[in-house]
Amino acid sequence: MTHPEEHAERAEQDDRVAQDDRVAHDRSAGHVVYVYAVVEAAAPLRDRLAALRGVAEARVELLSETGGDGDGSGRPGRLALVVSSVPRADFDEAALTRNFEDLAWLERVARAHHDVVGAVAARGTVLPLRMATVYEDGDRAGRALSERHETFARRLAALRAHAEYGVKLSLPPAGAVSRTAPAAPTDSAVPGGEGRPAGPGRAYLHRRRAQRQAREAVHAQAGPAAAALSEAAARHASEHVRHAPQRSPLSGPSQNVLNASYLVPDARADAFRAAVARVAERFPDLRVEVTGPWAPYSFAMPPSGPDPAAGDGPDEAGPAPAREAS
Repeated sequence: MTHPEEHAERAEQDDRVAQDDRVAHDRSAGHVVYVYAVVEAAAPLRDRLAALRGVAEARVELLSETGGDGDGSGRPGRLALVVSSVPRADFDEAALTRNFEDLAWLERVARAHHDVVGAVAARGTVLPLRMATVYEDGDRAGRALSERHETFARRLAALRAHAEYGVKLSLPPAGAVSRTAPAAPTDSAVPGGEGRPAGPGRAYLHRRRAQRQAREAVHAQAGPAAAALSEAAARHASEHVRHAPQRSPLSGPSQNVLNASYLVPDARADAFRAAVARVAERFPDLRVEVTGPWAPYSFAMPPSGPDPAAGDGPDEAGPAPAREAS
């Protein structure tokens, strides 16, 4: 009679043999290993990835670390990389240098990378890696995962049952301030002109002055609003990071003054949103936007400093391009 443990061990051995076969095929077929994320290896996740397609329309698979809980180290669990086999011609060092100048290529790869990470995050805890993290072959990727096991395991534990949310504060476009301008002046300086509307020149100058004063009043709210939002959001988050304000088409015609990400426990998500909404009600002339939940791109690195394989967070626009040395 075969015990369940023997079934599990045999299945794991079969997976390793299949993985080794793919590694050999990658070398001979001119492919490299593209890595999306680190996860806690689980058979159900492996099954759910079967129909998923990622970068370059490649199949998405799990690649186990070398060693793991069966190597006598006493480590609590086996980790895996979420990977695809992609053409070397598009992802070796020379190709990446060239392709990073191609905005259409970057958009396709970033979107595919983000879609895979999002699909995995919907099924469990995920530690996203930077876009275009590639290795020569599965052996090297597996060894790198084993060498960083403790860092990745601790980070996955910190991310469990959490999601990333973004909070943005923006000033409205110059012509969209909602304040009511003062009444137009009368031409009282002209004899007999009391009560009559001012001439076109004075009325125009009055409108411009009123608009400028309204904008200045709205701008003066930005600092207090950003401080209040940061304080309220942080109370419901495990970690937070403040990104540089957006200065790109992503921010539209509004001027972005706060661009922050928060790692929020799932159990606190409603309270987090409610706290931000209460602050936003106090500043109706400013635009407050909450985005998420997202995979935790901004928190893949430990708070103490960057890990060489972990991403920096994309301001909800996708992972930052980088390449892992092979």
